[in-house]
Amino acid sequence: MKLGLVSAILGDSDFYELIDIVAENGLNCVEVACWPQGKAARRYAGVSHIDVANLNVEKAEELKAYATGKGVEISSLAYYPNPLDEDLEKRQEVIDHLYKVIDASALMGVNMVTTFIGRMPSKTVSVNIEEAKKVWTPILTHAKEKGVKVAIENCPMLFTEDEWPGGQNLFTTPAIWRQVFEALPFDNLGINYDPSHFVWQQIDYIAPLYEFKDKIFHVHYKDIKVYPDKLKDVGVMATPLQYMSPKLPGLGDVDWGKYVSALTDIGFDGYTVIEVEDKAFEKTFEDVKNSITLSARYLRNFVI
Repeated sequence: MKLGLVSAILGDSDFYELIDIVAENGLNCVEVACWPQGKAARRYAGVSHIDVANLNVEKAEELKAYATGKGVEISSLAYYPNPLDEDLEKRQEVIDHLYKVIDASALMGVNMVTTFIGRMPSKTVSVNIEEAKKVWTPILTHAKEKGVKVAIENCPMLFTEDEWPGGQNLFTTPAIWRQVFEALPFDNLGINYDPSHFVWQQIDYIAPLYEFKDKIFHVHYKDIKVYPDKLKDVGVMATPLQYMSPKLPGLGDVDWGKYVSALTDIGFDGYTVIEVEDKAFEKTFEDVKNSITLSARYLRNFVI
């Protein structure tokens, strides 16, 4: 397995400083955020370390050469919007940019895009499955023609009141994964597996690794800390940030030894990346850099 970083936490750095920080921490790879230039809808979104809309062969080769020169691979190009937005104008903007991310991934020889499948928050799961089939069939067909894999993260995107009642990403549970893979039987569609989202949903985050081992394309390391006293007060129907908080790996409730052990059981030898979203380490740029160093140091206990 290769150990790396999700670039979104370094939103104030350009691509070159990003690669330098990744290399300085002895990390092997980076999942590069590629949002549209100058657009930020939420925290950690809007980060764009590669301008895919204006990427050409020369620029792609320059970026690849810089990363390679530092011993860093690009694990995927990342863009996490809502491709099933109920506002059809917004939806089309998202889809148009997603195509650009896919094309850029092929151009750079990365051949992986990490994203969300999206969701219409006011609609049922079954209605969303049918909508996903219509929206995603042409996207996945295009990606397949380009030789690009698409890895969907299992984040519910259900953290704020404006995302309720259904959240903005359908791909949230093993039960729904089965339905999605049946509706979209593409061999280039898989999972960007993040255990933290299962913790607060009270879902086993180990067992699905075995069932879906052939569909796991990319892996996240993010931790979650659930506060039982807060949960007892607000209940599971509350917005999750009222009773849990993202933490650095090792500072939350995920058992990383068991998690990485399961990854080795299934023979996963791909890209595994640290996702830093811990507010306790965001006061200064030095705090952010320290959070990366601490996370890398901790996970090197499990991933060599």
